[in-house]
Amino acid sequence: MLFNPPLQAARLIKRYKRFLADVETPQGEILTIHCANTGAMTGCATPGDTVWYSTSANPKRKYPHSWELTHTQAGDWICVNTAQANALAAEAINENRIMELSGYTNLQREVRYGSENSRIDLLLQAEERPNCYIEVKSVTLLQQQGGYFPDAVTLRGQKHLRELREQAEQGQRAVLFFAALHTGIDRVAPARHIDAQYADLLAQACAHGVEVISYGAEISSREIRLATRLPFSLR
Repeated sequence: MLFNPPLQAARLIKRYKRFLADVETPQGEILTIHCANTGAMTGCATPGDTVWYSTSANPKRKYPHSWELTHTQAGDWICVNTAQANALAAEAINENRIMELSGYTNLQREVRYGSENSRIDLLLQAEERPNCYIEVKSVTLLQQQGGYFPDAVTLRGQKHLRELREQAEQGQRAVLFFAALHTGIDRVAPARHIDAQYADLLAQACAHGVEVISYGAEISSREIRLATRLPFSLR
């Protein structure tokens, strides 16, 4: 995924009210930009980090600039715009970069499914194969080189696990896809220390046929792409 138009850089002053951040441009201008990330963003929003932001041409937007990437003072790149995870996964599947999800002829996004009335992130279909339901999660919490999900208690994520398990029990293919959008992450695990219920539900889902696939990203101010399979463990 290329960033077009190119992103611009600024220094992070602070993130606040969950959806807003103040940054200082190289010219000394203070901007308030939108942050499309509802999570805790632990380690992704340290004052002094470099923020890379996009700018919308929509004149109706109150905050035309959007926070896309963080380049930390430790040298790691992080995609903080969680809305990009689904697009990155779909792009990688369409380009046959996710071998575990190859061989399907049709990809749909945001399809209603499940007894709890959710929308699946990605639905893959092919003749003479079960449907493949894929829930995509963005992983940006780095602790001791490991990536953990979630970074805050997620009732919505718990519901998704129940619905994936339901699909697996009905004979469909159900996949939880972790997109590790932090270049410091080299493995993925559930964050039991943050949301024990999520970790328990994930273990139960795996025991009933839900697959877990984890991929890491190559990130720069110019481009981001899912590239490398990462190990996953339940602990």
